[in-house]
Amino acid sequence: MSMIPSIKILTNSSLLFDVSHYSEPHILATQKKLWALAQHCKNSNEFFDLVPAMNSLTLYLKSSEMLHKWHNTLAKLWEEVDDYPFDSQHHQINTYYQGEDLDYVANYHQLTIDEVINLHSKELYHVLFLGFVPGFPYLHGLNSRLFTPRRDNPRVSVPKGAIAIGADQTGIYPEDSPGGWHIIAHTDACLFDSKAANPCLFKPGDTIEFVPVKGVSND
Repeated sequence: MSMIPSIKILTNSSLLFDVSHYSEPHILATQKKLWALAQHCKNSNEFFDLVPAMNSLTLYLKSSEMLHKWHNTLAKLWEEVDDYPFDSQHHQINTYYQGEDLDYVANYHQLTIDEVINLHSKELYHVLFLGFVPGFPYLHGLNSRLFTPRRDNPRVSVPKGAIAIGADQTGIYPEDSPGGWHIIAHTDACLFDSKAANPCLFKPGDTIEFVPVKGVSND
């Protein structure tokens, strides 16, 4: 398998840096390199936007005159990027483990409710990327004992703040929306505010910890 990144010209001022052909066991390491590469590019002040996704980075240049410079430079930077730092924050999310599918997930894995809560809340999660709806974090780090196939029948409406499991990932719904993941908990945390200077609470590379709390969610 080639470890050489694919770098495609999208427009006269944008590029797609793609490493989707890298192997599955290196998901987090690959994402960390992408976040570091994005940080390095941001520090150059030559881009008006950088969009990390799963195994890729889309780069939007301020000037088309810099397109070929970056097209020819990114592969070399990728070789050096392990040494580059990237900014990230750690978030503690108050979590009410009272989700509609908590019993289903426990029964599916032949676990008790307390075991599901313990397995889900003891891990440290990394935000791989945001998508689906604004502010929705795809989280890496779910314990393999909780890997659960998506629902056969997706819900038309999943409530804002629902914390759910879909296959080998977990995530939080920022707004009411359709969804096919299993809801195991809820949170009052606001993940997206369109009027804020930084609308999304999380960004790729941030870490998340789910903190179990007693009581009932206000949402």
